Amino acid sequence: MSATIVVKDLAAGHGERVLFSGLDLVVAPGDVIGLVGVNGAGKSTLLRLLAGLDAPEQGGISLTPATAVVGHLPQEPERRPGETVRLFLARRTGVAQAQRDLDAATQALVEGLPGAEDAYSTGLERWLSLGGADLDERAAQVAADLGLTIGLDQPMTSLSGGQAARAGLASLLLSRYDLFLLDEPTNDLDLDGLDRLEKFVTGLRPGTVLVSHDREFLARTVTSVLELDLAQQQVRLYGGGYQAYLAEREVARTHARQQYDQYAETRAQLELRARTQRAWMEKGVKNARRKMSDNDKIGRNVRGETTEKQAAKARQTERLIERLEVAEEPRKEWELRMEIAAAPRAGAVVATLRGAVARRGSLRLGPVDLEIGWAERVAITGANGTGKSTLLAALLGRLPLEEGQSSLGPGVVVGEVDQARGLFLGGEPLLDAFGALVSPMPPAEVRTLLAKFGLKAAHVMRPAATLSPGERTRAALALLQARGVNLLVLDEPTNHLDLPAIEQLESALAHYPGTLLLVTHDRRMLEAVQVSRRLRVSAGRVTEI
Repeated sequence: MSATIVVKDLAAGHGERVLFSGLDLVVAPGDVIGLVGVNGAGKSTLLRLLAGLDAPEQGGISLTPATAVVGHLPQEPERRPGETVRLFLARRTGVAQAQRDLDAATQALVEGLPGAEDAYSTGLERWLSLGGADLDERAAQVAADLGLTIGLDQPMTSLSGGQAARAGLASLLLSRYDLFLLDEPTNDLDLDGLDRLEKFVTGLRPGTVLVSHDREFLARTVTSVLELDLAQQQVRLYGGGYQAYLAEREVARTHARQQYDQYAETRAQLELRARTQRAWMEKGVKNARRKMSDNDKIGRNVRGETTEKQAAKARQTERLIERLEVAEEPRKEWELRMEIAAAPRAGAVVATLRGAVARRGSLRLGPVDLEIGWAERVAITGANGTGKSTLLAALLGRLPLEEGQSSLGPGVVVGEVDQARGLFLGGEPLLDAFGALVSPMPPAEVRTLLAKFGLKAAHVMRPAATLSPGERTRAALALLQARGVNLLVLDEPTNHLDLPAIEQLESALAHYPGTLLLVTHDRRMLEAVQVSRRLRVSAGRVTEI
């Protein structure tokens, strides 16, 4: 079914804080609209509004036809206790809800309730259109294609991060919605998964709105870009794809700055002229009074005419000021400026594995012989589930080895952003959780540092576990700036980061002098960060490339 969604004058916010307003948008079949903006600009909020999960504060959203099914796939695939992979796929594809609706309509038909026939017909049509009739067969095939070798009746909570990412991708590939809303679908996907996702999105007939911070993915998929500019409180739609958006945005920002500068300069000149004219007028009046005699009527009239002329000129200048077309000054955007504090250098050998064999679940890593030297910058790549995170854990001595040895060199100070962002998942406030890791830094300094990373008063007193994935990532990056490290370990650091923050991280890495271990599937980051070695992990084996 072809579906179109029309948005008019939409507004949303949190309390008194406005996220966006006056948003107009049409998503037609075949459109792939990339939704961009800094973290907190309202991207996920907008997707929830389009999905009908939240009510707008202002404006309207209409779907044509009204019976069309909108698929909303949020950032993190929710792993519910007791839910199997099969049930997860049924829920994410909408088949589970369609099955419940069909069952209810069937029961109403059996009971002979009014309108039951129409409800059953509608329910059956929706269940069939979503692919309910052959979901199990298709699920088995897609899981096999993705290398998801686990059984579909295995609990979702037992899956590794890589397996959960593949299950999330499988749910998307199996979906048959009339319109797709995708929130960070690229997170945790390996290069093969990204390639499959790109082909799926570019081959879709239904309209799609997606949020992604993967620049290469955006460049390859979107047909237009909707920017939620939080700093300027503006919403702009750019046609022509992601690269065109970058170029047009730069031109628009330059034009806005030039327009304001010209306005400010013209206004300042006119105000100076008006002040000068008023001063001349006042001076003329004073001189006239001082020099005028009681019988000097002719001189008084001449000086009075001169004063009136100056007053007229001043009024004319003031009218020019009033008629100036006002250009708003572009607001200064908040910008993350991060550094990675470096500890004194460690020894020549930073980390070693000798005949190391480790196991996580069904994955066996090794045997691995590996030596990481001082200031080496190592990129670690490989498909999901092949052992990249296991390799990092073994190198850092955090995973017991079945065989062999693991050691860190003398003076090594580790700084880490792990894939699960596990440092800040507790119930204590972020201020306390962060402060415990940087003791004895005073709380006021902790607040100041976190604020530099966009974590203000509203964030620091919340339980750390309630922060969004992007906010937890920012907190982990702030920790790297708070304490010196000389072995930096980054496992998928771009997940959940907005585009400006990713670029700042790349800049910080360029100036970091210590040893770097980088796991990422972000193709542009792999190009931007200069590395001295590349390791590939495949089926538990580590090879140098």
